[in-house]
Amino acid sequence: APRFRICGSAVPVHSPAGDNLWIHRALYAARPGDVLVVTTGDREPLWGYWGEILSVAAQARSLGGLVLEGGSRDHAALPTVGFPVVSLGPCIRGTIKDKESKIGRLGGAIEIGGVVIRPGDLIVGDQDGVVAIAAEDAEAILTAGRAREAKEVSVMDSLRNGATTIDIYGLG
Repeated sequence: APRFRICGSAVPVHSPAGDNLWIHRALYAARPGDVLVVTTGDREPLWGYWGEILSVAAQARSLGGLVLEGGSRDHAALPTVGFPVVSLGPCIRGTIKDKESKIGRLGGAIEIGGVVIRPGDLIVGDQDGVVAIAAEDAEAILTAGRAREAKEVSVMDSLRNGATTIDIYGLG
């Protein structure tokens, strides 16, 4: 949903393909404000790991969002719930909850899309995408981001007052 914003500390989750039990476990291991970042091994939405019920549960726990390498369900209801979900797309196919599986895990580093996510990394996202910032670099990157935003506001003010992008950026 366009109004979704994600910002919080990463809780990495490795969930076996087609099984969302570790996601349920992570929901209750996470702290308020944390963002669940889940790898499933899926590269397209083959399973619907997350939906309205888990969104309501996560919202009740005041989590900061979900980044899911897998499919999700209930896309019409998710904006109404208001819990930010980023997934590979819609998939109605249900998952299992294998209590005997030793494949899943909470914590530790995971990889999604060639990006390594560690516990405590800063996860920031909106409708344009999601970024992961290493915990040790977060403060410096946030400072640089705020400076960039301030510069962009200044540029847009200049444009509204008659300046051109050719002049502002020295493109002439």
